[in-house]
Amino acid sequence: MAVLTRQRWCVATALLVPFLVLASPGAVKLAGVPPSWAVLWLLPWALVDGPLSGAFAGLGLGLMLDALVLGEVTQIPALILLGWWWGRLGRKGPPIERSFSLGLLALLGTALVGATVLLQQLWRGQLGEGALHTLCAQTLLTALLAPMLCSLQLLLWRQQAPGLRS
Repeated sequence: MAVLTRQRWCVATALLVPFLVLASPGAVKLAGVPPSWAVLWLLPWALVDGPLSGAFAGLGLGLMLDALVLGEVTQIPALILLGWWWGRLGRKGPPIERSFSLGLLALLGTALVGATVLLQQLWRGQLGEGALHTLCAQTLLTALLAPMLCSLQLLLWRQQAPGLRS
């Protein structure tokens, strides 16, 4: 069922996520906080390619992002869960086409990723004083960018997977 994984250039677009994290473009920051690039890439991927591919894509993204930052805190479980959940929504629910729906899903996804990171930092006693500010700013910015960026990705990737109900 995973049609996008057969398209090598589609899989290669996942490499944009660590590049954007490292480049950290200042034009797309809110109060010095960038959006969650992983959520913005994973949401349309999982909606089009399904739960299994979404979970594996979340694992791959999490591994790449964890390799960038050497630490004890990981995003892997949240990204796997989101990839699976969004993939199920794309397969079982009504087609996600509205910009508001994409923004809401991105908001929920970024809040989940941020909350898991926050809980891990709290558990390890590494919680910084700006952690809540970062969580709120990243969640809001990702939700605002999702309707534009995810809509474009959905259109592009749905053309690559004709006949799929996504």
